[in-house]
Amino acid sequence: MSQFKSVKASKVVISELMLPSHTNFSGKIHGGYILSLLDQIAFACASKFSGHYCVTASVDTVDFLAPIEVGELVTMKASVNYVGKTSMIVGIRVEAENIQTGKIKHCNSSYFTMVAKDENGNNASVPGLLLSTDDEIRRFYNCVKLIANKKEKQNHEETFDYKSEEALANLSKYNVELKNSN
Repeated sequence: MSQFKSVKASKVVISELMLPSHTNFSGKIHGGYILSLLDQIAFACASKFSGHYCVTASVDTVDFLAPIEVGELVTMKASVNYVGKTSMIVGIRVEAENIQTGKIKHCNSSYFTMVAKDENGNNASVPGLLLSTDDEIRRFYNCVKLIANKKEKQNHEETFDYKSEEALANLSKYNVELKNSN
């Protein structure tokens, strides 16, 4: 008998004030710091949903949409959007709030593929996903498309002949110069 859990059962929200120690050389919050927080919330979300510790299998998408400033309150909202047999795709939305004005901006959207592990480190089965809203169905199908695009990219890399006469001639369309290394 298959067990199902709602998307709501997977939801995790964290907020953190951005400090000067989190900045990069331009004075904005360092993307690497945000990535670290994203990985933590993806782990928490997937582990909460699956009932197992989880590992990051891939970071499928990280779109930095707006810079985050020192002093802003960053809130990350995560939920499981797709499940396979042992894996889950966690969608994460990052918002930054100016605590003086109350203005909120969408700064980042990310998708992490997480795999559940049992106590011996083997892949563990995850519950099915109970979809309840149009938004949950949309997010699920967006993940189906993400998986299809990933497979298409892998297939392209395996079958594309980058040394063919046509492929080499096509390089003239790009800002590259072909230097013969022979």
